[in-house]
Amino acid sequence: MGIGDKISNAAEDAKGKLKEGAGKATDDERLEAEGKADQSKADLKQAGEKVKDAFS
Repeated sequence: MGIGDKISNAAEDAKGKLKEGAGKATDDERLEAEGKADQSKADLKQAGEKVKDAFS
């Protein structure tokens, strides 16, 4: 996994955590769900990169 991919995935995960926290703080279920989805997407990308690295 390249350093750029790691940074991008970490940024997406952080963005998701911020959205989730803001959603909880403002009682906005949609924003909270978006944050969780962003975090899940980042986790999937990280897993995919690890699989690619294992076969490289």
